[in-house]
Formats: sequence, C-alpha cells, structure tokens
Amino acid sequence: MAAPHLSGVAALVKSLHPDWSAAAIKSAIMTTSDDKDRQGRFIQDQQRGSASFYAMGAGHVNPSKAVDPGLIYDLDIDDYIAYICGKYGDAGAKAILRGRSIKCETVKNLTEAQLNYPTITLTPRNATHTVSRTVTNVGSTNSSYQVKVNVPDTVFLTVEPQILKFTKVNEKKSFTVSAKWKGRPVYSVEGKLRWISDKHVVRSPIVISDRQV
Repeated sequence: MAAPHLSGVAALVKSLHPDWSAAAIKSAIMTTSDDKDRQGRFIQDQQRGSASFYAMGAGHVNPSKAVDPGLIYDLDIDDYIAYICGKYGDAGAKAILRGRSIKCETVKNLTEAQLNYPTITLTPRNATHTVSRTVTNVGSTNSSYQVKVNVPDTVFLTVEPQILKFTKVNEKKSFTVSAKWKGRPVYSVEGKLRWISDKHVVRSPIVISDRQV
C-alpha cells in the first residue's frame, strides 16, 4: 500500500508547489521523512532490529514536513541525458531518448553516484571518493544551514563547505562529500547527512560501500 499513499503525498506537494519537478517533489518527501517512530526509537525491520536504508528507504513519510522541506535536490532532463550517455553510450541514448538526437561525445557524462539525488552513495575502496551535490533554497529568503554528519568510526567523512548561506528563494548552492576508510574496507556501512537551519532539517541517507557504483 505504499505506492498509493506516496502518490497522494506527491499530489499534495504538487498542489502547493505546481512549478516543482518530479525530482524536487521526491527530494522533499525523502529529506523530510522520519527515521524514528513516535516513541523516538529507530524504525525496525522484520527481525525487530534497526532497519537499514535498503529495508526502509529514506524513512517514514511525513506529509506536513514534505510541503516545506527548506532545501531540495533537483534534476532536469540534461542530467538524465548525461547519465544515460555515460551508462549506455550513443546506442542506448538513441533507444531511450526517442525523437531526440543526442551525440554523447558532446555531453559530460554522469555516474549514478554523481546524480543529484537526495541520497549519497560513496565507494572509497583504497582511496578517497568524492561526490558533489547541489541544493536549491525553497524556504526563507535569508537562511543559513549548518551541516551535521553521523557515520560509523570506520569512515573518515568530510563535507565542504560546512555552512550554506542563502539570500533569496530558488538560490542554488553546491557542496562536496568525501569519504575514506580509516582501516580495511568493509562491505557496507550507513550514516546520515543533515543540513540544519532554524526552521528545517534536511536529511540525506549515506551509504559507504566497498562496491563500485
């Protein structure tokens, strides 16, 4: 029953923000979701352990927060074309982008990890892995967000810059996230990145894995 519930929430967000893209609406729902239940406990899986992001997604949807997320991670058609070209080349782009002529050699390719999703996956292996993200201010005209990151002690993770300051609505700011194993790489660990202002908490799941994305 998750699909009809989320469809209703997406319709609610769209009704209040008719100019938002599907990616922006998805971002608003994900970054404002709850990772704890009403008793303040982390959401559990079917074995009553703490649910991983692979089990629960970003968290439990919170419609009242989704309509006012503060920041959004957006994507447009050019981002998807860059991903398709990097993944499938000219033949794949021709098959998927029907009716549109694209030459992939003229497009800067994007990997899955570099797509501007609200979730972040890093695969540092034996070296530092860095990805970039861009957020758009859809909250207060003048606002400042401080980053807070929670990751296991097995990972060294940095975010630059650590403060994002906005002076107008729809202003965009970019940041980078870098991760490196402190010791021997492990299969997969999870954490979260939060941009926090006086009014909003914009939470992104982080997965650090030894598998290439």
